[in-house]
Amino acid sequence: MPRPVFFEVYASDPERAITFYTTVFEWHFERWAPEATWAITTGTGSTGIDGSLVQREEPPPSNGAAPPTCSLTMEVDDLDLMLREIEQAGGSAAGPVQTIAAVGRLAYCRDPEGTLFGLLEPDPSIG
Repeated sequence: MPRPVFFEVYASDPERAITFYTTVFEWHFERWAPEATWAITTGTGSTGIDGSLVQREEPPPSNGAAPPTCSLTMEVDDLDLMLREIEQAGGSAAGPVQTIAAVGRLAYCRDPEGTLFGLLEPDPSIG
């Protein structure tokens, strides 16, 4: 059963969001990519997940969906199989499959209500 392994928070004003989450939850942020993306460390315990903060894209999506505020990413064994199952269940792909070096294959999808979520098939060479 796929479980959430990662989350993304989208913000129009990343610095304001970083200040908020650092103050309220004591999360740690580190610039992760040349784009406006920061890695989020939420803690050091054995439970919970980490994520990233991403500059919200403007303008809102042209398909009429609300701009994303937060999305979860589930780890899956077979990304292609899950994409087929999502379409059969009434969902859709929200873009092309991306390959992220030293991470794996990532795809974003929408459920039948338009909610964005991610699927990650880990790189098998990472153990």
